[in-house]
Formats: sequence, structure tokens, C-alpha cells
Amino acid sequence: MPYHLALMSIMTFTTHSAFFTPTLIVLLAFIIDALVGDPKWLYRKIPHPVEILGNSISRLEKLFHKLDISHRRRFWEGVLVSGLIVGGAILTGYFTALILNHLSIFMILMAILASSLIAWRGLLDHVRDVAQGLDRSLEDGRTAVSHIVGRDPETLDESGVSRAAVESLAENFSDGTVAPIFWFALLGLPGLCAYKAINTLDSMIGHRNDRFEYFGKFAARIDDIVNFLPARITGFLIVVAACILPTGNGRAAFRAMLEDGRRHRSINAGWPEAAMAGALNIALAGPRQYDGEQVADHWMNAKGRRNIGPQHIYKALRIYRLAGALLAMILGGVAIAIDYFI
Repeated sequence: MPYHLALMSIMTFTTHSAFFTPTLIVLLAFIIDALVGDPKWLYRKIPHPVEILGNSISRLEKLFHKLDISHRRRFWEGVLVSGLIVGGAILTGYFTALILNHLSIFMILMAILASSLIAWRGLLDHVRDVAQGLDRSLEDGRTAVSHIVGRDPETLDESGVSRAAVESLAENFSDGTVAPIFWFALLGLPGLCAYKAINTLDSMIGHRNDRFEYFGKFAARIDDIVNFLPARITGFLIVVAACILPTGNGRAAFRAMLEDGRRHRSINAGWPEAAMAGALNIALAGPRQYDGEQVADHWMNAKGRRNIGPQHIYKALRIYRLAGALLAMILGGVAIAIDYFI
């Protein structure tokens, strides 16, 4: 069924559904993103919400961030900028929800808006592009992976490109799908907007380098906090998906997640990455190069295979699709349970 017809069928069902629970809105938002993603034709005409966030962060960073002041002052200026961005996002989400709440198609509009802040389909497409690029040539694979990771692509061989793609798939499943859905389900549109603001702040200023070490420290720590539970939920979703798929190894995924997840240089990224590494019997993370500098890190599932290729990316994508389906089933089950008991 074409995407637009499937979307119309879902909207028709939810418009006439007897249970308009918040969880059902979250599920609908996820389904819309999975079917449609971010339509390029639309965002050629209007800016994407994350683009608006990014532009706002850039302007405030130029206004407040001074390199010739003390580290302490730079830290507090970073707190100020982060507070302004997150506070603005919360207010935007709150008043938007307030306005939509008075419309008869509140549920549909809310789900469409929320779907723009979920990135399940976009990540699927980008990582698949890497695998298809490697099928053609190493150079095409490097070009495709440069769109989703920050490491130096010209230093990567086929295994390096493949590991980067699988790592990005696992980590961004948490950041781009599970965490937004988690905070949307918990706190509504203001919670979703706040999360995307925090995550965008971290991606832009939460770097441990000379420029942002102090200015972005607060943003990075807040991002660690809001991703703590979603990252672990993501790891377990990958483990369950690996148990179901014949090509996955659920037991190894669970063991690697528990043993290696906490050893990653990120307190959150290690959980989904280690789970994916065990599921595929490969080694992920390890030493990497960013902007010409070598970054030391532990290997996730160190005994796994390190010489990998595009076939492992395709296997990771199958786990990713099933994990996404499991998440949708959980949301649907919760929505039905709420309607039944309440």
C-alpha cells in the first residue's frame, strides 16, 4: 500500500476511535514517521523544527560565548544559553498543544507535528545509503557515512565505515526514536520539545574540545540525564529483536550489553551499541579518529569480528526494523490497556 494511502487509513481509524489516549497519539506519531519520514519537498519550503533549534542555538552562542573570559563564566553562559533554548522549547510545545487542543482534529495534528521530531525513518534511510554505497565502492560508502557520523571518513576502510554505520544506527535509535517517544509519552508535546532542544544543544555545543569544554558542559550533562533510561530501553529492545531473528544472537547481545555498555566513553551510547555488537557477533566502538585526533575507547563485544562489511549493516537494519516494530507494539498495548482499564 502506498505511504499516503496507509497514512490516510490510519488517520481515518484514529479519528473514529473511541480511545484517544496520549499513548495512542505517540503511537500514531511513530507510525507517521515510519511511513513518511521527513518529506524533502516540505522542508524545502519550510524549515524543519530541528533546523530552527539549531539556528537559535548558533545565534545565542555567538551572542553569549566569549573565549577570552574565565572558564567559570563560560560555564554559566552555557547554562544561560541552554536554559533559554530549553525554556523556549517547553513554552512552544505547551502553547502549541494548548492551541491544538481546541481543534476537532487535535489528535491528528498533534501526531503529525510530533512525528517531525522522531527520526526512525530518516536514520533507516541514511544507514541503508551507507550499505548501498559500500556495495558500489569504498568512496561512496565514505561519502554516505560522513552524513551521519563526525569521525574522519577518509581514514576509514570498509570495516571502519561499516562499524561507524552500525554504531550510529544503534546509538541514534535511542537518541532519535526511543528517547523522543519516551519523553513525549511521559510529558506530552512540551516534554518532546524539551528533549529535542537538549539533544540538539548537546550535538552542537556539548563537545569536549577547547571551544566547548566549559560552555557546553551543562548541555552535555543534561543530555546524559535525559537519555539515561531511553538508552537502556533501546538496548533491551535490540536484545529482544536479536532473540527473535534467526540471524541475531540474543544471548550474546544481552551479555555484551551488561558487560561492556558501562565501559563506553559515553554513559548512554554503550548500551545500544554493545547490544547490537553482541547481536551481530561483531566488535564496535574502540579507538576512533575525530578531526585528526585519536579518541581512545573500549571495544564493545571485544571478542567479536572486527573485519566487517555492508552485509553486517543490512543485518543490523533488520534488527532495527524489528526493534521499531516491538516499540510500536508496546505503545499499542499500553494504549489498549489504558482504554480498557480507564
